[in-house]
Amino acid sequence: MTKTALIVGAGSGNSASFARALAADGYRVVLASRKIEKLEGLCNEIGAIAIACDASDADSVEALFDEMRGKVGPAEVVHYNPSAYTAGPITELDPELVHRALLQTVFGAFLVAQQAARDMLELGRGAIFFTGATASVKGFPKFAAFAMGKFALRGLAQSLARELGPQNIHVAHFIIDGGIASPGRDLDDGDASTNPNDDQLEPDAIAQTYLAMLRQHRSAWTHELDLRPWVENF
Repeated sequence: MTKTALIVGAGSGNSASFARALAADGYRVVLASRKIEKLEGLCNEIGAIAIACDASDADSVEALFDEMRGKVGPAEVVHYNPSAYTAGPITELDPELVHRALLQTVFGAFLVAQQAARDMLELGRGAIFFTGATASVKGFPKFAAFAMGKFALRGLAQSLARELGPQNIHVAHFIIDGGIASPGRDLDDGDASTNPNDDQLEPDAIAQTYLAMLRQHRSAWTHELDLRPWVENF
C-alpha cells in the first residue's frame, strides 16, 4: 500500500531533499507552496503532486487537504517548513510585517497540524514534523519577530506531542542550528566546492535525519532534535 507524505512550504533546499528521500522510501509525495511553478522539475523527478496553498489562510489550508485527499488520500507524514521574519530594532519594526511573519511561521503551522491531526486520528497513526531554528531556543538582538514565531512553533510542537503521541502520532520539532548549504550536490560525489569545510548543513543530510525519525519505534520516539555543523557554536 502506497503511503502519502505532504510537505508544506516546499522549495529547493532541505524540503526538496526530504521529498526525494520520502519518494525513494516508497511515499507518494505532495508538495504545497504558494508558487507551485518552481516545483515542476522536482515533481517530474520524483513523481510528486504540487498543490498551491497559502499556509497562513485557513480556507487555503482546508482546500489543500481536500484536494490531497481526493487525489492521493490522507497523508501519514506532514512536514511544516515555512517561516518568515522581519528584522530590525524593536522601535522600528513594522507591526504589519511582524504580523505577516507570525501568520506564516506559526499560525500556518497550527492550521496545517489541525487538518493533519484530523486525518491521522482516523488513520490511527502518523507523523507531524516542524522545522525550527536557532531562534526556537535563543532570541537574538533585532530578531524579535523571528524569535516570537519560532518560540511559539516550539510550544505548539510540545503541546501536540503530549496530546497526539498517545494516539500513535509522532510529533517532532527539528532545530536547524546553522546555515544550510546550497542544494543539489551529491554528498558522495567528491565535489565539496559548495561547502568545502562542511560548515553548513547539507540538505540531503538533514533529510536523512528526518527519515531516521520516521523510522523510529514508538517505544523510543524523539520529540526534539537539534542539527548543527560540527564547527557551529552553541
